Amino acid sequence: MIARVAAASIDDVSVAASKAGTKAAGVVIDDAAVTPRYVTGLDPSRELPIIWKITKGSLKNKLLLLLPGALLLSWLLPQAITFILMLGGAYLSYEGAEKVMEKLGEPRHGKTLEDVIEDPVKFEQQRVNGAIRTDLILSAEIMAISLNEIATMSDSFWVRAAALAAVGIAITLVVYGAVAMIVKMDDVGLHLAERDNGFAKKFGRFLLHLMPRLLVALSFIGTIAMLWVGGGIILHSLEELGIHALADIAHAAQHVVEQATGALSGLLGWLTYATISALFGLILGAILVFVLHHVFKMGHGQDEHADAH
Repeated sequence: MIARVAAASIDDVSVAASKAGTKAAGVVIDDAAVTPRYVTGLDPSRELPIIWKITKGSLKNKLLLLLPGALLLSWLLPQAITFILMLGGAYLSYEGAEKVMEKLGEPRHGKTLEDVIEDPVKFEQQRVNGAIRTDLILSAEIMAISLNEIATMSDSFWVRAAALAAVGIAITLVVYGAVAMIVKMDDVGLHLAERDNGFAKKFGRFLLHLMPRLLVALSFIGTIAMLWVGGGIILHSLEELGIHALADIAHAAQHVVEQATGALSGLLGWLTYATISALFGLILGAILVFVLHHVFKMGHGQDEHADAH
């Protein structure tokens, strides 16, 4: 009897985790796109150690902070989850808009690879900390989506907890495993390029030619993803709070595109909504950048005060 109950519970957990993970797939893609920019341009020998540090930080985010927090909030104060997600969406919009504005001529804030790095260890730790902060926001969205899906499938506290833990662990390993493969693909290319086999040599050279461009592209996609996810979180959260105007505009544009594009309606409709979400995130983030940097003077002097940053 105990074995049957245990087997049934495990089955419930696996089904709930599978469905929840599928629902969160969009944010997972964003997470995978954002992360490579934190190792782009650094010493290749430090890429895997940095990714491993971020992976451990991501697991701590999900299992030690977000899992108990999500379960506790869903029990005591479920309406607070929406406001927490909105704060996270605002932070992602701010981060993404700051990157865009720096590209357009806004003074950079904090050390970048274009500056002289006096302390590589400290700079690396700042990169890791930044990645873990961003992961916290994306992980919160993943856990919130997962919890919402799991809550409709099971009333058992332990099934919800186990399913959320399974989703968190699986998604973290998939995302950062994929990131590790992407950033080390140039090493694979170098190894193949040195072989005598003609096809292997050509393929290795192709990878060596492709990977720097791919990493730059992923860095760009990561910035867009921050705006897209951040703006999308805000739009959806406002809709949940009964403020429908902005979300209605995005949905209306999506439906217009879907009706006009036939076979590609699903893809182009989704792309329309994502684009509007990103534009909204950019506008919101630009406002936050202006207020924090120019009104409250936050972010200035970080080259001299990196620890404060």
